[in-house]
Amino acid sequence: MSSATESTISGTASAPVSSGRLWTGRVITALIALFMLLDAAMKFAKPAPVAAAFVRTGWPLHLSVTLGVILLASTILYLIPRTAVLGALLLTGYLGGAVATNLRLENPLFSNTLFPVYFGVLVWASLWLRDPYIAGLIPLRKPRS
Repeated sequence: MSSATESTISGTASAPVSSGRLWTGRVITALIALFMLLDAAMKFAKPAPVAAAFVRTGWPLHLSVTLGVILLASTILYLIPRTAVLGALLLTGYLGGAVATNLRLENPLFSNTLFPVYFGVLVWASLWLRDPYIAGLIPLRKPRS
């Protein structure tokens, strides 16, 4: 959907996305994607800090590649406009697993345990900024009459 296109969501017309809002969403998307792609690459490479983290969390190291594939596929889907919502849903699930792992380990709440939640919020915020359909599904204010 182009920024000049109007769409109808739940019977209300959504305004086109402004250039500033679109670029803000794109920048957030790029930052998230870079972090996720680096994380996936580290799961494939298995350097010592990754191996140590797997031991600390109780995850078997042989699952590192599997998690890397899941993260890589989800991130790629998130980057493709047509499949961005599916990618965001998959990333949200992946990040939820990280929250569960951190909770089980009783890691500090705001720095460790909720860190994946912050990323999940950014994933959806970037879509909300870029896509008027998502903005219509997640209204942050009442529509004007």
